[in-house]
Amino acid sequence: MQGSKKQTNAVIKMVILILFIAAAVYLVRFSPAKEFLTARQLGHLLDSVGLWAPVMFVFMYAAGVCLFIPGTLLTAMGAAVFGPYLGFIYVWTGAMFGAGLAFLIGRYLGRDFAASLIGDRLKRFDDAIERNGFATVLYLRLVYFPFTPLNFGMGLTRVRFWDYIAGTALGIMVGTFIFTFFVGTIRDVWVGGRWEELLSWKIILSIALFVFSFFIPRLLKMAKVSKGIETG
Repeated sequence: MQGSKKQTNAVIKMVILILFIAAAVYLVRFSPAKEFLTARQLGHLLDSVGLWAPVMFVFMYAAGVCLFIPGTLLTAMGAAVFGPYLGFIYVWTGAMFGAGLAFLIGRYLGRDFAASLIGDRLKRFDDAIERNGFATVLYLRLVYFPFTPLNFGMGLTRVRFWDYIAGTALGIMVGTFIFTFFVGTIRDVWVGGRWEELLSWKIILSIALFVFSFFIPRLLKMAKVSKGIETG
């Protein structure tokens, strides 16, 4: 009887998780509310809160992660509003809060149901993730696995929370800095009106880093294959 009740609770929580994700996707992609989730509208909101703008932005980013708002939109907006360096700090902080919250939502609502479906083969995979949680999360972040699905998905596994947080914190740092540095640097030139700076070292470096970021996943996969050949 107790096992049946536990299974029922797991199913109910999983249904709630699915409904939450479906509602978030509908809200952002199909509902009238999407008209307010633009860079212009969010920028006006930040302007209206004055000195509290960084705190508001971090909150908005964290909520946006859980609601499946495209991270590129929020990241670009952070860089455009706060510049390349403060933008990086606020974007990274908001992304970390959002990643942690989404993970906990997935863990609380979906882990029990996921565990009930795990057979012998999947159990070995689940155990391996628990043992190598940090390395697994770090690798998936560096190869740009979709950010929000990974947040919720990792909550369904046995990966330890702090392994997940550490892997995420380090794994998103490079990509976040490159993107915010690129957008923020272009923004500085645009705002200053000094178009000759388009040929400055900062612009050239930001473009080079931005282009290089697209090759990071391929380089990591090549390194992984090479390592597998050597150990084999």
